Amino acid sequence: MILAVRTLWLAGLAALPLAACNQTAPPAASAATPSSFRMPEGAGCRGEIERYRAVMSNDLAMGHVNRSVYDRVERDLGPADTACAAGREAEAIRMVNATKARYGYR
Repeated sequence: MILAVRTLWLAGLAALPLAACNQTAPPAASAATPSSFRMPEGAGCRGEIERYRAVMSNDLAMGHVNRSVYDRVERDLGPADTACAAGREAEAIRMVNATKARYGYR
C-alpha cells in the first residue's frame, strides 16, 4: 500500500511540469509605446491627472495592466478630479501621488 501511494505521488510530481506546458499564453502585447503617443501638457493638478491617465491608458493598450486595475485607478482619480475642479490644487496632487504610489507608478 505504501509503495502504491509513493508511486502515485512520484508520478503526479513528475507530471506537474508537463501540465504547465499545456497552458495557453496570454495575447502578445506591444512592447513599445506607439510613436503617436504624446504626453499631455498642462500645469497644476489638471495636468498631473491627465498625464497619469495618459500613462495608464497607454499601459492598458500595451497590456502592462489589465482592465480591472485600469478601472480601479480611474475610480481612485475621481476624488482628485473633484478636488482639482474645486480649486484644491495641493489636495488633488496629493491624491494623484497617492494613487500612483498605490499602483507602483511612483
